[in-house]
Amino acid sequence: MIIVTGGAGFIGSNIVHGLNARGITDILVVDDLTDGRKCLNLADADIRDYADKDDFLARIQAGEDFGKVEAVFHQGACSSTTEWDGRFVMAVNYEYTKALFAWCQAHATPLIYASSASVYGMGPVFRESREFERPLNMYAYSKFLFDCHVRPLLANAKSQVAGLRYFNVYGPREQHKGSMASVAWHFYNQLNESGRVRLFEGSEGYGPGEQQRDFIHVDDVVAVNLWLLDNPQVSGIFNVGTGRAQTFNEVARAAIGWHTGRGGGIDYIPFPDHLRGRYQSFTEADLTALRAAGYDRSFMPVEVGVPRYLEWLAARHA
Repeated sequence: MIIVTGGAGFIGSNIVHGLNARGITDILVVDDLTDGRKCLNLADADIRDYADKDDFLARIQAGEDFGKVEAVFHQGACSSTTEWDGRFVMAVNYEYTKALFAWCQAHATPLIYASSASVYGMGPVFRESREFERPLNMYAYSKFLFDCHVRPLLANAKSQVAGLRYFNVYGPREQHKGSMASVAWHFYNQLNESGRVRLFEGSEGYGPGEQQRDFIHVDDVVAVNLWLLDNPQVSGIFNVGTGRAQTFNEVARAAIGWHTGRGGGIDYIPFPDHLRGRYQSFTEADLTALRAAGYDRSFMPVEVGVPRYLEWLAARHA
């Protein structure tokens, strides 16, 4: 059996579908379905069982044996970067992950967990090393602190422990995230509504729409997770991005290009005051550690990934 926490969420559900594509259906999905719309991410997936996240936590804290567990993909978390209830975020993100890590170590079970590129704050260096880490919100701090918890334990770990610092992920099955969904998702909706997309004006020395992020398609994220499943000897904390920063304008042009024939344009809106000094205008994954670990596959640029995603959305909506 394989356990996927956050398995009804964005990346988690795509991991479930990636496992299904390999013929693996002996999967326990753990999640919080208070927002029942997330079940739609699994409606076309095959799993063995489901457990509520709180019930699952109680079971692992009690030391329950789930039988042979090949691996745990821990994707569940409070991922809102605007959530400032620190007690809640630390309980859900930090303490929960510590308990799961302890259970995995006690059962010699590989743990592949979601960290975040948000641990780097404003950058400008995005390398998996303490001197470059400066989280700016509770979500980022909770991810950072668990990475710090794991680091000194890696050398003597009884089984694989791999933390993945996701950069700007976009792709299928993120619709439930609302305002926190990717710009590609918002562009799709904006193009359908008005034939135009909206981007921030210039900020911090960047021209209108010229802020740059490392945008990575969720299929590439799933590929890294499944590669780690295939390589249980690999442990560590790894960036997961394309290694190439691209502008929001490039994402917009890729979306508009897909929408060609139905019109398209960009409107630049004032940069929000509340984001000044707290906005990542540039991110770019340093992939040195991931490549050194043996991952040699290429990643989709937005010119390939964005039209692929929007075509998927269009087919589902049709």
